[in-house]
Amino acid sequence: MRTEIDDLRALIRHHERKYYIENRPEISDAEFDVLMKELEALESASDAPIPPDSPTQRVGGGAVLGTRIQHRNPMLSLNNGYNPQELREFDERVRRLLEDAPVEYVTELKIDGLGVSLIYENGVFTRGLTRGDGEYGEDITDNLRTIRSVPLRIPVETETTFPRVLEVRGEVFLPKDRLNNINAQREVEGEPPFANPRNAAAGSLRLQDASITASRPLDIFIYTLNYAEGVEFATHTASIELMKRWGLKCNLHTDCHQSIADVQNYYEHWVAKRHDLPYETDGVVVKVNEFSHQNELGATSKYPRWAIAYKFNAQQAITTIKDIEVQVGRTGVLTPVAILEPVTLAGATITNATLHNAQEIETKDIRIRDRIVLERAGDVIPKIVEVLTADRTGDEVVFVFPDRCPVCDTPVHRSEAEVAVRCVNVACVAQLKRQIAHYASRNALQIEGLGPATIAQLVDKELVRDVAELYTLEVEPLSKLDRMGVPSASNLVHQIEQSKTAPVEKVLFGLGIFHVGETVAELLIENFSSLDALSHAKPEDIESVNGIGPQIAESVVNFFSQNQPLLDKLREAGLRCFTVKAEDLSTKANLTTDSFFSGKTFVVTGSLEGMTRTEASKEIKARGGKVTSSVTSKTDYLIAGEGAGSKYTKAVELNIPILTEADFFQKL
Repeated sequence: MRTEIDDLRALIRHHERKYYIENRPEISDAEFDVLMKELEALESASDAPIPPDSPTQRVGGGAVLGTRIQHRNPMLSLNNGYNPQELREFDERVRRLLEDAPVEYVTELKIDGLGVSLIYENGVFTRGLTRGDGEYGEDITDNLRTIRSVPLRIPVETETTFPRVLEVRGEVFLPKDRLNNINAQREVEGEPPFANPRNAAAGSLRLQDASITASRPLDIFIYTLNYAEGVEFATHTASIELMKRWGLKCNLHTDCHQSIADVQNYYEHWVAKRHDLPYETDGVVVKVNEFSHQNELGATSKYPRWAIAYKFNAQQAITTIKDIEVQVGRTGVLTPVAILEPVTLAGATITNATLHNAQEIETKDIRIRDRIVLERAGDVIPKIVEVLTADRTGDEVVFVFPDRCPVCDTPVHRSEAEVAVRCVNVACVAQLKRQIAHYASRNALQIEGLGPATIAQLVDKELVRDVAELYTLEVEPLSKLDRMGVPSASNLVHQIEQSKTAPVEKVLFGLGIFHVGETVAELLIENFSSLDALSHAKPEDIESVNGIGPQIAESVVNFFSQNQPLLDKLREAGLRCFTVKAEDLSTKANLTTDSFFSGKTFVVTGSLEGMTRTEASKEIKARGGKVTSSVTSKTDYLIAGEGAGSKYTKAVELNIPILTEADFFQKL
């Protein structure tokens, strides 16, 4: 079994590199998921300890935060330049210190993320640190393991010169489109959006629960080889090529230049093109290429003398704060929002900007009627970067953060554990409207026709007081709502009725439990099967699930202990997610052991008409079978759909029995 596990780990690492680092996937997401499930099952059945570099260990139980560890060499910041004159002055200093020796410069895009250090020992990723204060970084190893583009093992057996100890440094970031998706979801859940990709990356990497970090699609670019025991190279570009060969992800837009004028041309090219990139960049890093020159130039106490960050000028505009309003999110978080005199910035008309929390307002001394400098962070999120205090006339009004919820007038709750101020009244209509919107959203129960305007009327007219009361709605009172009518009301009632059959993981996600997103909901249901089973689970039971940490476990237990009346109403409404009883699971398991599929290994290939390959795999597993992606001598059956190719040929060569789609359905 050990050889099989090692081979499967190597295969998964190969596909991770192809997908996350080289952007050239060789298999589908579903096929990759099948490989991962197979590895999890084999590791679970084996008595051997699971090594930390196994692909299944990307999501740990918790991150070790707060432990400060000294860097091998300081992680210095870069001195900044903002115009061609400062770039020329940098070039003049370099040439003067090198006594006019020929100089070659390397230019790289400066990624807007969080700098980290990755340490490998004998090819295995063993530790990851933040930049920290430059001399000491914070241990974030478990959280870095969750990033798919961070190799947990480098195949050193192919490299005779591979160093025993390797330290590389890189920038962890969140791509623009993924930031937009996360912020949209955070707003639905009543959480303030991240201001920019860097804040999102930094916040995600410093979470106490690595499984939450895993739910955020972070990425990384490695930008320097800091230490490689026993390996020497003459230039920075040579080290980049070496790291690429080892399977580390480096940015593709790295160039060499013989003159500072060429560097300026590179900069101007990306000033015009940076908005086309899928990630945020705030400038160009310029480095002296020769390591001997870098050593000769040395560093000050803060900056290396052989590099500079040539920053892009952010697009800004000046406007006035007309008012500050406080919005209440789904989880009760009160978020202040500045209402602005409309202003055009980066091609969009901006009318408001989030102020995040009371601390932000106090720190920046933001007042109503202030003139402010506005910037679109990442060309996405409007952000107040400066208050023009010199323009104050005395008419400005100091904003006082409310002590009571602006919607339901309940006293707000302030905790030393978090910056957020919350309304703790679960009956608050502002929270209820967002809760219903989340419950009905596409990724939850997908109730078509239940938009914000309709939800507002349902809550304001007290037709619903929680999500369970959606199932009591009738056509006649619905038809009297604005812009509704009998046909629309009938369709909405039908959609709500259809949602009773939603998969249990969708219902769990729709309930809006703090920290339970789609991925976590699926993990929980894979292990507990029903809401009943999950509601009776203890924190230690939930924590035992691979990928679930203590913060999530506590949140789930608290939700079920505090919301039993709501769950009882949903059960009475007839939702299917309650029909699988925990005590019935053992009976169901006994039935699968006698099926045709039990104990056999299957490969599914080609296109099936009646279901997807993923659905077919689930059906096989539910009956006690195992699904793999490759045909081997250990395969019991190949299920071949339309267009079956090389796997069909190999099955014939190995004399593996082949089932048509009709045969497969008959066996089901």
